[in-house]
Amino acid sequence: MRIHKFLATAGVCSRREAEKLVAEGKVTVNGRPAMVGQPVDPATDQVRCQGQLVKSVARRVVLLMNKPRGYLCTNVDSHGGQTVFDLVPPEFGAFRLFCVGRLDKDSEGMLLLTNDGDLANRVMHPSGGVVKRYKVTLNRDYDPALTPRLLKGAVDEGEHLRFRKVIRLPDHPAHLEVHLDQGRKREVRRLFEIFGFHVRTLARFQIGELVMRRMPPGDCRPLSLKEIGMILDK
Repeated sequence: MRIHKFLATAGVCSRREAEKLVAEGKVTVNGRPAMVGQPVDPATDQVRCQGQLVKSVARRVVLLMNKPRGYLCTNVDSHGGQTVFDLVPPEFGAFRLFCVGRLDKDSEGMLLLTNDGDLANRVMHPSGGVVKRYKVTLNRDYDPALTPRLLKGAVDEGEHLRFRKVIRLPDHPAHLEVHLDQGRKREVRRLFEIFGFHVRTLARFQIGELVMRRMPPGDCRPLSLKEIGMILDK
């Protein structure tokens, strides 16, 4: 395994960032500076990044959860609230899992949890081309004439927020389907707020080609290799 893939899979950073760290001399293998593209054996080589020992991931875990409202996507809530990790089955409690893209406390739906940093980066970075689809309820009716402006986007706090697609659903003029191919913090809510809307409900239901079906709120299960492939399939 190449050094940059090892670091990414261990959840240290993305492959691109790993190559940069190696080039800057911040990674060592068995006490010696690592070289870009250097192969490592996770079973025998000792890898350190900025002085910290990097442990290999003995087993890749990718979980699918139907996140309920009221739960935080954080490993530790300093205020004693409920987190999505309270819902993870006990058999996965020993793994160092993290959320692949967050849903805020008031949002719900499809959430991935994994210990594979490389997979997480491929899903969340815009270069990965992985589309996330959401169902949205606004506080008032939506005029489709606004769609080109939402696709162009707007800058908020130095970040360019934009939607890839907006579809007004036929059942109600305030019900929409929104597509994203990037993962800015609270992007859907922030962009609608810029244009004078308040998001009442927000639920993610699809990532890549994988659609969440027949999962009650709070349910959590591992994904098969086929399902993981559906997420990464453009």
